Amino acid sequence: MRVILDANIFISYLLTPTSASAISAIVESAFTKRFVPLVTGRILDELTRRVVTKPYLAQRIDMADVASLTQSLLEVAEIIPDIQEEVPAVSRDRKDDYLLAYALVGRADFLVTGDNDLLTLGEVEGCRIVSPTNFASHLRAVE
Repeated sequence: MRVILDANIFISYLLTPTSASAISAIVESAFTKRFVPLVTGRILDELTRRVVTKPYLAQRIDMADVASLTQSLLEVAEIIPDIQEEVPAVSRDRKDDYLLAYALVGRADFLVTGDNDLLTLGEVEGCRIVSPTNFASHLRAVE
């Protein structure tokens, strides 16, 4: 199973890494290779940029934790090469379309996100777009 996780999943994980939440279960499952996590430079850049530029996040997330998470992801994930072409508009929020493009290029089975602009799509070309809660339920079902 090939899965791309939105940057918002990693941010939520960094805010509460020790919780018993669906997000923690998903990220930990990526590290134990229960699925093939797909990562892009753009997602990792978005993670870092949002933590640095949003005071709410900067006060709660240490950049050393961002660096550690990034390094751990790079060790277990399949890296999707940068897309050089223009990304087509698909979602109602144009800035989210890159995630769909990378999900398709990476042949992802799932895109896990908390973004309602993406979740409303449900599926794009065979890639299911699901919330963390739904994906965690899927992981439990396939145990």
